[in-house]
This record gives sequence, structure tokens and C-alpha cells, in this order.
Amino acid sequence: MCGRYTVAVDPQLLAERFGVGLPDEVVPRFNVAPTDPVLAVTRRHDERELLVARWGLVPHWAKDPKGGAKMINARAETLTEKSAYSPLLAKGRCLILADGFYEWRLDPDGRKRPVRYTVDGGAPFGFAGLWTGRRDPESGDWLRTCTIITTKANDLVAPVHDRMPVILPRASEDAWLDREVAVEEALALLQPYPPGAMQAADASMLVNSVKNDDERLLDPLSG
Repeated sequence: MCGRYTVAVDPQLLAERFGVGLPDEVVPRFNVAPTDPVLAVTRRHDERELLVARWGLVPHWAKDPKGGAKMINARAETLTEKSAYSPLLAKGRCLILADGFYEWRLDPDGRKRPVRYTVDGGAPFGFAGLWTGRRDPESGDWLRTCTIITTKANDLVAPVHDRMPVILPRASEDAWLDREVAVEEALALLQPYPPGAMQAADASMLVNSVKNDDERLLDPLSG
């Protein structure tokens, strides 16, 4: 599962890494939570394109958009079996931009301690995701939503949780985004990230409240 994550790097670095322009209002985030607007990248006409979407997929046939809060993650193993996800595998693949994610470890004292997992010392990366768009039946506005794909945990994450988000190696990003790449090929990319290229560090208990969203959350002694 992935229920909170970070995208705390400098926005300029993020733009350069993924080859997209970012709105001026983009700021570092230390506690991205379900239903928040998130940054995603798609590809159209052979160029990468930035997409701002709400985290929590709302299928086009859903009557209530609020149900998206329950669809923040999609299991890689069952994507083709789920009517909400299978149609998006051909034309709704995206990268959801991040530089870390949280899971909660149960400590001997009974408290759940947030642990932050990063890649290559905190470099930005892309989660494998799916997105879709529809009209909001109440406001009439165009609503874009997304979900993060998960897979079995690697050896670093497994002691804390049996699932982890799919982090795509940089070399696999273009294939995931390319609509010409067959669904079967794309599905083969959804593997646990190599544990030797990841790091784990205790985070602050302040992560537990979505109201907290600043750099204190990366300090285990804060809060």
C-alpha cells in the first residue's frame, strides 16, 4: 500500500528530471495524502506532458466522485481483472512524481512509527500510475484523478509492509508512458524496485496528521 508520500525536492529539479514545465505555485510537499492534487506525467504526440490530478481514481461510470478516496492504490497483479483499471492500461498510464513514500512500523512500545523510503539518496522518481478524466456531475468541471500501482514488497520494505508502490526505473519510464507499447509489455514493468538502490529512515510522528506538511516531518526527533 502507499497512503502518504513526499515530493520535497526543489521544483526546478523536478521539472528538469522529468522534462516538463511546472506551474509557479508548485512547492515541496512532505505529506501528500489521498484526495490531494498531485503531479503526474503523461506522454502525448511523443512529448511528455504534465498532468495535475486528484489522488484517488474516479472511474467514468462512478456515480459519486467521493468514492475515489478508496481507490488510491491498484494492485499490479489484478489490473486486468478490474473494470476501473483495465481500460486505462492502454491509454491511461502515467508517472506520479515523488521522492519518497511512508509506511508505518509497529515498534516494541506499541506505537506505529512512520518510515520514509527513498531512492538513490533522495532523488526524484516516478510511481507507475493510471489516470482518467470525467465531468464532475455537481460542478460540471473536468475532474482528473489517478491511482498508484502497488506490487509485493522488496526485501527492504517487507519487514514493515507486504506491499509497496511500483517505482519505475528511469530506463523504463518511456516504455510505461508509450501508448504504442503493448499492455502485456507494460505490465511486465511492474516489479518491486531493487532494495539495494533504496534507503529507509525513521520519520517524525507528525506525519500521522495530514495537517502537517513541512520539513520537520523528515526529522524523527521532531514532534
